[in-house]
Amino acid sequence: MRLVRIREAKPLGNYRVQLTLTDGRIVERDLGPMLVGPVFAEIRNDEARFREMRVEGGTLVWPTGADLCPDVLIWGGLPPADAASDAA
Repeated sequence: MRLVRIREAKPLGNYRVQLTLTDGRIVERDLGPMLVGPVFAEIRNDEARFREMRVEGGTLVWPTGADLCPDVLIWGGLPPADAASDAA
């Protein structure tokens, strides 16, 4: 059994992203409130830099070295105990 992770990410307008998860679900998230602190300054201040995101290791990463915890992106915190299986 594996944790659900991010398989694909599509940047949308206004710092929103569409995530395709390893269990097949597609979710939309507003990342604006998560882009806090110096590591996210370049991404937060330039939406073109935000759009340079890619999926690596099941989460979102940027060429600037910034990344976000996949659990926060998918679940808004730690995954629920019954969501640890992966259908893919």
